[in-house]
Amino acid sequence: MMPKLTIDAARTIIRETLAKGHEMGLKPLSVIVLDAGGHPLAFEREDGAAPGRYVIAEGKAYGAVMLGMPGSAQMARAEAQHYFMTAANGAFGGKVVPVPGGVILRGDEGEIIGGVGVTGDTSDNDAEAALAGIAAAGLKGEA
Repeated sequence: MMPKLTIDAARTIIRETLAKGHEMGLKPLSVIVLDAGGHPLAFEREDGAAPGRYVIAEGKAYGAVMLGMPGSAQMARAEAQHYFMTAANGAFGGKVVPVPGGVILRGDEGEIIGGVGVTGDTSDNDAEAALAGIAAAGLKGEA
C-alpha cells in the first residue's frame, strides 16, 4: 500500500522530530509538515524558539517540495549556480530557504508526498532530527 501523508503522520513527524532534538541536546526547534502542494498540514514551535522560525521552517520545506530537491541539494546548487536559486526563489516569491533542514517526503515509487522543514539549530542537526521524525512515522525522507 502506498504511504499516505495524513494529519496523524504529520503530528508523529513533529512529535518525534522534537523528541530527537531533545535527545541530541539541540536548541528549541520549529517543525512544519507540508503536503505535496506545499500547503501546511501541521506546525509546532517549541518554547524559546524565535517566532520568525515559522517562515524559515516553511521556506525549507517549501523549497524541497516545489523544487523536488532536499535542502542539501538546494544549497549545493546555490553555491554552484547562485543565479538558478536566485531565479527560482524569485519565481516563488522569496519563499525558498535553500539549506539543510528541508526534507522531501517520498512515496514507495519515489513520488513527492510532502515535505518537512526544521529550524532552530544548525541546518545539519535540523535535517537529522527531521529524518528521525519521518522514520518514526513510517515514511521515507530525503535530506
